Amino acid sequence: MAENGTIATLVAAHLGEGNARAALDALEIAPALLAEQGDTASRAAFAMAMNVILFHDLLARVPTGAAYVADRLASGGRVLFDHGALRTIRFPSGPTGALPPGEDAFTRIFLPLGYRLADLYPLDRLRMTGRAYTHTDHPEVIPQFFLSELHIDRFDPDFAEAAHRIFDNSGDPLDDAAQSLLARMAQAKEAPLPMAKAALPAIIAAFDRQHQPPRLEDYDLLLSRSNEAAWIATEGNAFNHATDRVPDVAALADRLKAQDKPMKPKLEISATGRVRQTAFRADSLERPFADGEWRTVPGSFYEFISRDLDPATGALDLAFDTGNATGIFAMTSATEPS
Repeated sequence: MAENGTIATLVAAHLGEGNARAALDALEIAPALLAEQGDTASRAAFAMAMNVILFHDLLARVPTGAAYVADRLASGGRVLFDHGALRTIRFPSGPTGALPPGEDAFTRIFLPLGYRLADLYPLDRLRMTGRAYTHTDHPEVIPQFFLSELHIDRFDPDFAEAAHRIFDNSGDPLDDAAQSLLARMAQAKEAPLPMAKAALPAIIAAFDRQHQPPRLEDYDLLLSRSNEAAWIATEGNAFNHATDRVPDVAALADRLKAQDKPMKPKLEISATGRVRQTAFRADSLERPFADGEWRTVPGSFYEFISRDLDPATGALDLAFDTGNATGIFAMTSATEPS
């Protein structure tokens, strides 16, 4: 890794030198991004450092993904981090506790850091809406975000009441340092390196659960209507999955299935045929509930994607697909996916 580069400096400030080296060595990052140095941090460097830290956190929670990455590194490869995915809750009106409603909790971070809304994906079967955010400065090499909202008003009143009981106590992790950094990035597209370091912990904290553990009764009610809502109840706004961009996802899926890995049975192929996706099933973990009980629930997972060039533009097709997304969401369901 570029030891004195801005990205390395920011990642080390948050993870420590040893973990930062491991995290950066695992990822294939554009040399131009790694080479940035100086007393300021560009929005692109900060966004990439943020994504490196979030990828590191995902692997700490997803043993199947961590084992895959370890095998990839042992064979001399690296991971090309394509995108991370987040889930949010949107009530018919008002905030989510102290958080801005739905995707607004993250667009206030993404937009100042140089991300733009690339497209919208209705996920009607899940009663959700997905949106893709792509980095303006380096769209192909800085990971995208697939940010989804679950619409509470598309469920019954009992569901809505349980959702309020769970999510109304949400706190807002963004402190004054984070707010100042984002305001500076929005205005100048860069910020002094000490300001960026000071803001990083609160911004990373936004990618976590902001509410208290739910009551088991409320969790079960949400689960009876929506696997996705139940997942947010225990995991909050943590990375739902991180995605490795690979040359041939079909061949990789066949190889991983032959190794008895917990793969999604079916490959998801976009309507254009240019975007193909599969994933490991979510790793299970133990979560506490407000009643003092513990339950094994689906956690996060690791995904794989192949992207072809768009013949109309000659550039990499960075789009997503509603059908693909709906199929991938099933990785955190309590039942076997297709």
